[in-house]
Amino acid sequence: MSETVKVAVRVRPFNDREKKLNAHLVISMEGQKTYIAQPGSNEKTDFVFDYSYWSHDAFRERPDAYLEPLDDKYADQKKVFQDLGFGLLANCWEGYNCSLFAYGQTGSGKSYSIVGHKTNKGVIPMTCEALFQEIEKKKKENPKNEYVVSCSMLEIYNERVRDLLDKDGHMKEGLKIRESEDRFYAEHLKSDLVQSYAEISQKLDLGAKNRTVAATNMNETSSRAHTVFAIKFIQKIVPAQGKPMTRESTINLVDLAGSERQNATGATGDRFTESKNINRSLHTLGNVINALSEKKSHVPYRDSLLTKLLKNALGGNSKTIMVAALSPADVNYEETLSTLRFAERAKTIKTKAIVNETETDKLVRSLQEEVARLTAELRQMQSGAGATSGKPGSSKEEVDKLQEMLRLSKEDMERMDDTWKQKLEESKRASQQEADEQKQFEEKRKVTPHLWNLNEDPALNERIVHCFTPGNNQIGNGRDGDNPTIALRGVKITKDHAQVKNKKNKITIKPGPDAVILVNGKQIDKPTRLHHNDRVQFAANHLYVVYHPYEHDKNVKEKKPETKVTYDMAQQEILMSTGLVSADDKSKTDILLQEDLIEVLPKLNEANAIAEALGKKVIFEVTLVAPAVMDGLTRTSVFVKMRNLRNNHEWLFDSKQFLERTYAMGDMYNEYLEGVQNTTRPQEEDPFWESDETEVFIGSVHLFPQHVAYLMDYEEALPITDHRGNQIGKLNFKLVPCDAKGNDILDICVEDPDELLGKEHRFKLIIESVRGLPNRFGRVRCQYRFFVEKETGKSPEIAGPNADFNYTRVITQQKATRQYIDYLKNEEILVEVFGKQVSATGAAKSSGTKEVQQDNNKMASDLNFYKRKCTRLEHQVEGVKQLLNQIKAEKKPTLTVEDLEHALGESNMKAAIQAVLLANKARESNLGKASQACNLS
Repeated sequence: MSETVKVAVRVRPFNDREKKLNAHLVISMEGQKTYIAQPGSNEKTDFVFDYSYWSHDAFRERPDAYLEPLDDKYADQKKVFQDLGFGLLANCWEGYNCSLFAYGQTGSGKSYSIVGHKTNKGVIPMTCEALFQEIEKKKKENPKNEYVVSCSMLEIYNERVRDLLDKDGHMKEGLKIRESEDRFYAEHLKSDLVQSYAEISQKLDLGAKNRTVAATNMNETSSRAHTVFAIKFIQKIVPAQGKPMTRESTINLVDLAGSERQNATGATGDRFTESKNINRSLHTLGNVINALSEKKSHVPYRDSLLTKLLKNALGGNSKTIMVAALSPADVNYEETLSTLRFAERAKTIKTKAIVNETETDKLVRSLQEEVARLTAELRQMQSGAGATSGKPGSSKEEVDKLQEMLRLSKEDMERMDDTWKQKLEESKRASQQEADEQKQFEEKRKVTPHLWNLNEDPALNERIVHCFTPGNNQIGNGRDGDNPTIALRGVKITKDHAQVKNKKNKITIKPGPDAVILVNGKQIDKPTRLHHNDRVQFAANHLYVVYHPYEHDKNVKEKKPETKVTYDMAQQEILMSTGLVSADDKSKTDILLQEDLIEVLPKLNEANAIAEALGKKVIFEVTLVAPAVMDGLTRTSVFVKMRNLRNNHEWLFDSKQFLERTYAMGDMYNEYLEGVQNTTRPQEEDPFWESDETEVFIGSVHLFPQHVAYLMDYEEALPITDHRGNQIGKLNFKLVPCDAKGNDILDICVEDPDELLGKEHRFKLIIESVRGLPNRFGRVRCQYRFFVEKETGKSPEIAGPNADFNYTRVITQQKATRQYIDYLKNEEILVEVFGKQVSATGAAKSSGTKEVQQDNNKMASDLNFYKRKCTRLEHQVEGVKQLLNQIKAEKKPTLTVEDLEHALGESNMKAAIQAVLLANKARESNLGKASQACNLS
């Protein structure tokens, strides 16, 4: 009988980052319903799940650090286990396969629900604990029953499967995924027998350690890996009456990689985005969920390794639960909404679980039946009954043959039992040895100065420990037959990277030649004393914290508080040393920018180091791009510029595009370390290469359309500024009011744009040409977005760098609104210039200096506007003077309104007064000399 996947969602408390950002709560829950509110709006979207767990507030921390509820609203770890873990166990005892997988963005609380932290045990440890408690209970009830538990742990990273319980095996090439009877499995995956929860805990720790070592050595991002911990449970039940039976079940506990949106800046088009291996598993998982929820005939399980291994969990022989972890903060609204929608689709999936009968059980039963049959025949032969049944009579040869077959069958059964007993005994000895060694090592850590690793994933902290023995400790890469005291593998780790001296409770580190070592965020070039809780980074990606037992004990004795060292804290001080940010940057935008830099800078250093090691003639630089420079940005964003050192061609990648490339860079470097003679890849797969046909952002121009709000034309050549604020060329353009036929309107203006309200308004946007761009740009085009238009306007692509576009577009507003008028008066049109690079010698360099061009453009626009308006009023004022002279010549006593209106033409009589005001404003603003026509004296 089929049943749907059970889905639970759980919201965590605000984390430190969200508190610093003064984040607002967007998640609320009521029974099985979960609501998410759109930031800045009262609009809510509701979802219904099997379980909605509120773990945001209404709890307190006990002295043992367990988070216990203050009321019934809060769902603690025990509550989650009671609802989900007990169900897994019950199904497991009945012989069903079970699966539980956690989904959500990085930092949403997936690992907390699945693994937990210290006394707040998650579903995995609590399920294992309860399993062995139940085993002990059932063994006492019937000692003849046998229970065998084994576990395995694997990781999928970049479409490569790694055995986390095998420290050395298959780490380079990864495990192969095979198919058998419509089931996928990892070939040669190590499965260890375990006899207690303590032994499973050891395996979890070993897996986490191996995961950390691999991630550190191979320059990987742990949050992008999927982890599958599998428990295989075999029951051999011997009832008082009836035949013995065996049941086998597997519990798959899956911690999926972070489900971040792939592109938060709006930039697209990079070939390393979304379609590559690092994202393939989650991307395919989404496709599989969609196909199953929509009941499509084809489900793309085979498109990724993760979905192959989860095939049973998602659409086959398994009872499945999904836990979706939610961030409560408005700053993560888009990611959280995406998670909720994914979970909603998952709950429509149906699976069909069956009780599993093992192959071993079938064989044992077959042997038992064979023994019974042979025994009965032997008795018949010995009694002479065989002749009466039509069978041959009793003979010595036949009896001996049956007795031999019976003996062999019994030996097969005994051998199988002996094999299990032997494996269990070997596992017990190995686990005890591991436990003894770990205990000895923990005792050594308490009294020996050492380094412990710091990871972006807190669950992987302190998984790698390097002790400093008394005397000199050499740190190096361990290559070419060297055997340093501490061997580190990674980018820019040299043969003699550092020497650490441990003498009389003083720890001193001395950098080796060309070695990069940072202590508390600053690079050192001479022997430096290390203290307790100092942060030490070796090269690009080995980050550690110093533990000094003598100084620690002294702090405890003197009751000095010790700061808790975190990965973000260590990266923050490294960031501060770059000068890109300061400690005074406290706004929400500043904090988000710092987070982006913390994510990108370590990878940028790695990328440059790998490029140097592999002989790639490129260099990467971080650059900050303001929203005023590039369309689609809502805040200052981190971009990375890749520059070809041979021809000075440049490409600009947003942070996500750059990070996608670093995964391929890491693969190439690992091949280099493994001795692969040729790490060269096809150009389309090379992260250090980019085609000259790839369009790049050159710069932008701010056009101010205030002239056309007064029905005045505007012609100017404005500077094109690049992402750094440097002038890189000029854009020639015109804004010309026109009629319905496109004819220019040059002799009419309005004194107040409000006169246009409710009326039809047209003008021509003319992009004439660009001049002075660097010679490396062979083809150039422009694009812009006007008012509330969703689509961008685009000029044709023209050969450059001095391109004549002669692009004209008539912009029509059928009914001028207040919003439209205000836009013309106060806002700007951002024109972006893009180009394709060509090989050239002596490419022109950027001609400008760093300065903010936007204000200059505005001032130039104002100058042009006031001059044009004064000129336009000149003939009107001249008309008034002529009229006055005529009145004087005719000796008329009065001047009628009709005469004055006739002299001013179609414009308002306030023109003369406005002319004086504009003249004064021009003088006060130092915008230039006013028109002589405005001087009425």
